Amino acid sequence: MQPVKVPPASLKRITYRYDTDEYVKRIGVFDSGVGGLSVLREIHRHLPQLPTIYYADQANLPYGERSLEDIRGLVKKSAEFLIGYGARIIVIACHTASAASLHDLRASYPEIPIVGMEPAVKPAAEGTKTGVIGVWTTRATAQSSLYRSVIERFAGNVRVITQPAPDLVTMVENGTQDTPEGEAILRRYLQPLIDAHADHLVLACTHFPFLAPKLSAMSDITLVDPSAAVARQVARVLPAIVVPSASRPLYYTSGSLEAFKTQVDRLLAPV
Repeated sequence: MQPVKVPPASLKRITYRYDTDEYVKRIGVFDSGVGGLSVLREIHRHLPQLPTIYYADQANLPYGERSLEDIRGLVKKSAEFLIGYGARIIVIACHTASAASLHDLRASYPEIPIVGMEPAVKPAAEGTKTGVIGVWTTRATAQSSLYRSVIERFAGNVRVITQPAPDLVTMVENGTQDTPEGEAILRRYLQPLIDAHADHLVLACTHFPFLAPKLSAMSDITLVDPSAAVARQVARVLPAIVVPSASRPLYYTSGSLEAFKTQVDRLLAPV
């Protein structure tokens, strides 16, 4: 299934509240911005008839530069909003938020399946021929115990070049990757990997898959995007209460509504 073209009428400005009215039971997906749309796109492809709700907490972007305590508070509010609007499974479509809050959120809502993101270091480490892989991520993810655990478990025999890249999040939010300035920034990040003969690049931020067409045109490094694997995990743990529906996808933001409409149209346009 092609990515969903967003009906403008489905976008609303968010207000934090918990509604007790009956809503369509949905797959809830959230991120600090539009990066999680890369995961939502795969959920739509794998589960095209199931209703979804997406929330971009753009008023608090970026999460990667915040403290763990701040991130946990923002994630809790996001989850409460999604549950109040009918989410019966929640996808934390953000590596930073997952690293900070996945275990806490599962403890807070034991009755709701919660799917998080883990840097896809394992397939990169298994696939490398040169013994060198790169990981693009945020500072918060790079400093997390989850990331250290992933490296220890799966990358003991390979060299891992970790590159925090917060400006790439901003690039995707603004859609500037195709500008000369954007290309120069991408080349600056790619060159150390090329010089080190890295042959796989882990996209450990959900914003980064939207840079894949540009990156593929600039180098032969194999890109590792976990979005499809997350969608498959959603299908495995999906509660029976979320059933096929004609209800359109819902999209919410805590930031600028008009800017969000433009971003969703751009990033989820049919390809």
